[in-house]
Amino acid sequence: MAREKQAEITIMELLSPVSRLFVSPGFYGAIVFTLGFKTRCNSSAIVEGIKNTWIKLPRFSSKVVMDDKKNGEAVWVPVNVRVEDHVFVPDIDHFDITNPDQFIEDYTSNIANTTMDMSRPLWEFHVLNIKTSNAESLGIGKFHHSLGDGMSLMSLLYASSRKISDPNALPTTATTRKQVGSNDNRWLVARFWLMIRVIFTTFIELFKSLLTLCFMRDTKTPLMGKPGDRNGPRKIIHRIKVNDVLLGITQAGEDPVTEKKKSLEETRLRGTIAVNLRPETKIKAVEAITKRVFSHTTLTFSNVLGPNEDISFFEHPMCYVGASALIGPQALIIHYVSYADKIIINLAVDTTVIPDPHLLCDNLVESLEIIKLSLLEKGLHKMEV
Repeated sequence: MAREKQAEITIMELLSPVSRLFVSPGFYGAIVFTLGFKTRCNSSAIVEGIKNTWIKLPRFSSKVVMDDKKNGEAVWVPVNVRVEDHVFVPDIDHFDITNPDQFIEDYTSNIANTTMDMSRPLWEFHVLNIKTSNAESLGIGKFHHSLGDGMSLMSLLYASSRKISDPNALPTTATTRKQVGSNDNRWLVARFWLMIRVIFTTFIELFKSLLTLCFMRDTKTPLMGKPGDRNGPRKIIHRIKVNDVLLGITQAGEDPVTEKKKSLEETRLRGTIAVNLRPETKIKAVEAITKRVFSHTTLTFSNVLGPNEDISFFEHPMCYVGASALIGPQALIIHYVSYADKIIINLAVDTTVIPDPHLLCDNLVESLEIIKLSLLEKGLHKMEV
């Protein structure tokens, strides 16, 4: 009897509040990512690697079911997973592809705009042995956002990878670096003062966000979502930029994406940057608040710190990683992901509002140069965090 009860508890595991939000009607969220490889891709090695890692995670071997016994709440139900049914290797005639980069953009966008089958585990991975201007082959994945956020899925990438310099070692995450020869007391004071500034800025921005949510409004623009809007079709593109754009910062030791984020935070743009919500309230309240936030948000922006060294994904040396989280009705979603010495700018756009997203990418690259020059002029690149 005890075993039966334990089995029932395992089978009927409730989704977290955030996961329930993403499976609720009218609020669909997915993460689409692209892995660029330096060699041709071996689909068998990918399948075997997923069997040894991803499938061992409960959410990757479960489906979402609305359980009538629990008042119709969403629960994870374990199922038998055949990995081959989730890994797709399309039969593509390379001679018919005149522009591989455009083909990959269209293929990725099609994946992003296709609704996932809720009757099976909510993930898929596509292997494309097509040479582009940035990679010899690609892996394109799609995860339902209920599986996790960007940071947890980046952790999954780490667990699925090994160092190029040491094939038996897991990748190292970015660590805090201390300036060599600096005074310990001064360093501690600087760290403490930085923490106070971060806490103060966080409270101010939270207060301003609450004011925006309750009273204020951004200027109406075509980018802004409207109450009740559903996610429309989006074009997914990315631009890879070597960090020489921020070389002065890189030489000083700080990660350029982190430094850039600090500069953006100091501008205190009201209502233009959507924050990650970590609700602990009931799902209906979370959904109502979140939808209201998105309806008053001009665009969604985030950055994720990726591997700071070259890694291999299931024995495939990587050259970049890009990702876009598709949430909310905004016409523009921007994600920055770092990989080794590169910054990958990822855009998800509504082309009826932004017909030339590549031009926007050019402008974003130019903005990185402006940020670099500003940081160098202020001497912020000398800060150690």
